[in-house]
Amino acid sequence: MKLGIDCIEQHLDYFKGKRVGLITNPTGINSNFISTIDLLKEKVNLVALFSPEHGVRGNLQAGVEFDTYIDEASGVTVYSLYNKDKRPTKEMMEKIDVLCIDIQDAGSRFYTYIYTMAYAMMAAAEFDKEFVVFDRPNPANGRDYEGNILDLKYRSFVGYYPIIQRHGMTMAELALLFNQEYGINCKLNTILMEGWNRDMYYEDTNLLWVMPSPNLPTPLTALIYNATCIFEGTNISEGRGTTAPFQVVGAPFIDPFAYAKLLNEFNFPGVYFRPLYFTPTFSKNEKKLCGGVELHILNKDEFTPVKVGWTMLEVVRNMYPKEFKVLPPYVKGRPCMLEFNTGAGYIKNQEYSLDEQMKIIDRETKTFQDTRKKYLVY
Repeated sequence: MKLGIDCIEQHLDYFKGKRVGLITNPTGINSNFISTIDLLKEKVNLVALFSPEHGVRGNLQAGVEFDTYIDEASGVTVYSLYNKDKRPTKEMMEKIDVLCIDIQDAGSRFYTYIYTMAYAMMAAAEFDKEFVVFDRPNPANGRDYEGNILDLKYRSFVGYYPIIQRHGMTMAELALLFNQEYGINCKLNTILMEGWNRDMYYEDTNLLWVMPSPNLPTPLTALIYNATCIFEGTNISEGRGTTAPFQVVGAPFIDPFAYAKLLNEFNFPGVYFRPLYFTPTFSKNEKKLCGGVELHILNKDEFTPVKVGWTMLEVVRNMYPKEFKVLPPYVKGRPCMLEFNTGAGYIKNQEYSLDEQMKIIDRETKTFQDTRKKYLVY
């Protein structure tokens, strides 16, 4: 198969005679492992780089802000898109004629790169610039989708549009959705992949997996991320600081055997919960022995990560009502991280039974289906 960037030769007219800006990170490589930065520098007039969270070279941990600098390898100026405004400024946009993006997404509503793209598209529309998406696979496949629809009361950089948690779309498809459905209306061009189909997981593509961020070390992690990232908003470790981020969940107060037993009794298809102990080296519960579970995926096609994640959360808070805590908001008066990640207030407030939560997921997945299918291009 060919990535979008592999097909650039057929689309050089998009860039001819124009000053080009590129949003990318270490995942921006072609099938022969050549950086998109190097390819564009050779073939077009690349004048600016724009960096999302984690830096253009992937050298920053989650949440670290940074200023403008020169990329040593290419000599091109790098502008930060991970700052207060999260979008290119007028001054940045004046330096370019076309802005393009080549970044590997994780396939989740709360993964920030898709909103880096959306905000950049807004800037392109505002300052009358063209926008180009080099498409890449959804690592968790493009067939399966699941989740609740974001309530815009909980809009943030980890959920800006009313989409579901596991969207099952590619970056180009999301760009088309954002542009038309939600009224960005920029001058959008997409450079699509060749040979990719919706049934493919990343492992099926035979492409090199480059970590899109420090805590997504494997394509399997990206799939499980849809289940366990919601634990970020609680006092329970989601595995940051271990060798299996998002694949293990736990806390010092959890009995791993009791927790695993209860979860396995749900008989979720495609997953086994193995009890374990682990000690994070950084992040939550740093250097504390935690009890918890590891998610072993037995069948990716049967695994329903959103339902699994919501169930894991409900079970542990009912097991340990005194010890379990929802973390407070980063900014007083704003929603908390659990609300941002779940795109709702009812999970934090335990307004519904687990059975009712599962019905919400089923209902809103079906509702989103009609919107989603209008923008599928494969």
